[in-house]
Amino acid sequence: MTISDQAANSAPTMPALIGLAPLMRKAFAEEDMKPIAAGLLERAKNNPDDAHAYMDLATVLLLLGHRDTALSTQMLALQTQALYQIPSNTTAKLKLLVLMTNGDLMANTPVEFLVENSDIDLELWYVGAGIPAIHELPEHDVLLVAIGEADDKRDLLIDLQEILKNWHRPVLNLPIRIAELGRDRACHLLQPAAQLEMPTAARVSRQQMQALADGHIVLSDLITDTDFPIIARPLGSHAGQGLRKVMSVDAVADYLQAVPVEEFYIARFVDYRSADGLFRKYRIMLIDGQPFISHMGISTHWMIHYLNAGMTESAEKRVEEAHFMQNFETGFAQRHAQAFAEIHQRTGLDYVGIDCGETSDGKLLIFEVDSDMIVHAMDPIEMFPYKQEPMQKLFAAFRQLLIATAATNGSASTPSA
Repeated sequence: MTISDQAANSAPTMPALIGLAPLMRKAFAEEDMKPIAAGLLERAKNNPDDAHAYMDLATVLLLLGHRDTALSTQMLALQTQALYQIPSNTTAKLKLLVLMTNGDLMANTPVEFLVENSDIDLELWYVGAGIPAIHELPEHDVLLVAIGEADDKRDLLIDLQEILKNWHRPVLNLPIRIAELGRDRACHLLQPAAQLEMPTAARVSRQQMQALADGHIVLSDLITDTDFPIIARPLGSHAGQGLRKVMSVDAVADYLQAVPVEEFYIARFVDYRSADGLFRKYRIMLIDGQPFISHMGISTHWMIHYLNAGMTESAEKRVEEAHFMQNFETGFAQRHAQAFAEIHQRTGLDYVGIDCGETSDGKLLIFEVDSDMIVHAMDPIEMFPYKQEPMQKLFAAFRQLLIATAATNGSASTPSA
């Protein structure tokens, strides 16, 4: 009996998986998630084999901010079942097998948003420590490696590269390429490109930072050709957690006291303010090498996240973002076309995200390159009507990438994992 047969036989006793996209859409709309969590918990209590209930409950708990409980709940789901199905809403054009791993909302490419309400069937296959292996996989047209770069997933990505090198179906985003997106590796990968700037990032220990604070070493001992101010962040952090601008050596001790972790990334701070004194940060996705705009954040502060940039409060900012998105293809994308081509060539990834700005001398300033950045069309249409067309272009390009990739290998197969 195949995994698909088992899923079909168990379907009457296990309600369908709700999935990330519908649940996050509810949270984004500020719906009360606690009743949903309570209902899923009751389902799990009544049927301990209901992996869908555990998985959806884990997602809700992550959205509510209960990370540790969410991850333990997620592992309960994965130890029961490692393969999950999200069928298309219409006749399926193709079946996409998505290779994922356990973790929070930043652990994997959020593929569900990219194919939401489309004709793509999803099979979500989880792998990693503690997750039982699947010995037979369902038929699929394309495999996408959705596992994002992380220090604790590097060995997994390297192991998967060996498994996938002779895969029976086309593979998007080779794991060895994703493994090179770490901050201290990506900068060396991209720095040779003259059209962009990405400051060198160094991975340092708490002991090294303390030695810097105590005057036993100087900054150049940790990172060459760099002076204060620097950017410091904990290893593995996202969304600005623990991210600080450290202005001088005297401020290092205060940073260590405020951020009690054992390893950090440090890099030179680049002042990327525009002529009007505002900072502008862009999220761009490269799909088969072509850039697509996801959003533009505008702020008086250098550390921009779209949700804290005040875009909902400022009609003026939204007017500027609308103009930028409407003219992206003929403006920003053309201006940095060579830089995007270099990123595509050097990363070797079919689908990858870029958080970036522009330097005062017109270069593309890279903050982060990764394959697991969230892009979505959840913003209220009445406030952000201009986002719908660019996001639909992005989703259509991803779908076309899948279709074109599937066409490179026409015979179906059911490989062993």
